[in-house]
Amino acid sequence: MKKIHDFHTHTFLSDGVLLPSEQISWAIKNGYQTIAITDHADHSNVNHIIKSIKNFKDKQQKYYDIKILCGIEITHVPPKEINSLAEYARLNGADIIVVHGETLAEPVPPETNLYALKSDFVDILAHPGLLSEEEAQIAKSNGKFIEITTRPGHSASNGIAAKLHSLYNFDLIINSDSHGPKDFNTYEKCLKILLGCGIEEHETEKIMFENPEKLLKKIRER
Repeated sequence: MKKIHDFHTHTFLSDGVLLPSEQISWAIKNGYQTIAITDHADHSNVNHIIKSIKNFKDKQQKYYDIKILCGIEITHVPPKEINSLAEYARLNGADIIVVHGETLAEPVPPETNLYALKSDFVDILAHPGLLSEEEAQIAKSNGKFIEITTRPGHSASNGIAAKLHSLYNFDLIINSDSHGPKDFNTYEKCLKILLGCGIEEHETEKIMFENPEKLLKKIRER
């Protein structure tokens, strides 16, 4: 089984259904090498999420042969507040910061993508919806990762991210956005999703393995 990475998952700390310990058990079952727990956050709950996941990680990481990252997904926050909230989360212990992009499935505030990609503290723009050429160029110049998602609904616009990647060569990363046991990825599932949205076969290994290692290196060097 090829070990995979997943930098976008949810537990019962937001709208997922699993305890963090259950989340890790399912990740191990599906062949994960790395998992980030990135529950939905805004100004109302960011402290609770980071404190809870960090405490879980500090107490239990030593028992698992899998790397656990403490993160958040900044969700439906006014775009001009994204950078300051991301900075706050980083300073208070978040290893990784994801922003809930302008998915076609939800009424996300306009310009969320833009402000996320301009932030010094955001790592991944998740399910960006109708990503623009301007946003693609900013992602490239600022070294941001754009998500290809395996989650139904959000995945409707994967093809746009894939097409713009071919033009501007920003970094893609594939995540599950899992909320429950049926959502976790496998190597085979990731490969099919990538090929299905138009990614060239020779790039699939880079997206699944090289880009995650690049992101992990950035996290280690902070």
